Amino acid sequence: MFEDLDIPTLDQIAAKAVRRDWTAGSTIFRRGEPGDYLIALAEGRVRLSLGTAQGRELVLRHAEPGDLLGEMALFDAEPRSADAVAAGRTAGFMLHRMAFQQIAGQNPQLMVAVSAYLCRRLRETTDQLESIALYNLEARLARFLLFTLRQIHGDEMPDAPSLRLNISQSDLASVLGATRPKVNQVLQALRDCGAVTRDGSVMTCDVAALRDLAEPLAD
Repeated sequence: MFEDLDIPTLDQIAAKAVRRDWTAGSTIFRRGEPGDYLIALAEGRVRLSLGTAQGRELVLRHAEPGDLLGEMALFDAEPRSADAVAAGRTAGFMLHRMAFQQIAGQNPQLMVAVSAYLCRRLRETTDQLESIALYNLEARLARFLLFTLRQIHGDEMPDAPSLRLNISQSDLASVLGATRPKVNQVLQALRDCGAVTRDGSVMTCDVAALRDLAEPLAD
């Protein structure tokens, strides 16, 4: 949201932001709670999810350093739409709605940046829902890996970039709408066909092969 703003506007935002730290497992906010601030994540990782009273959970995403969370509360004054839990020792900067509105009133470019950011997030959510609803698990995993690589490298991805996924297979399964054993099987299938190779916790990805898997031909 803030990456294309000029230095004076960034200085105003930084002056109003307050640092907070959370220990691993801490609940940052819960779905349904009032919200009047966003968090710009500086360190660690935050798990954003939805849960049911029966214990079922859908992991929406994992926020990492540089990501924002809770930003919708700045604009609609509605309750939080998901649970946010620190997956490890985490730190971030909180910006409250009133401070944000004051800065936005003085800097029209900020609202332009907000619009672009929210549109991008909506497109990402649509892609995630499309993958879960319309594609088999192999294609969903390939699409997830390509999406993650695109977040790192932009559209000009190397042919064989390295990738370290800082989430467990259980969390990955939740993101993909599958079970952990099924995800493990598909990861092995991707290794067998050469779409990914593994060296410890680091994967080397064959982007062309992943793109073929991400758009399987109809039977």
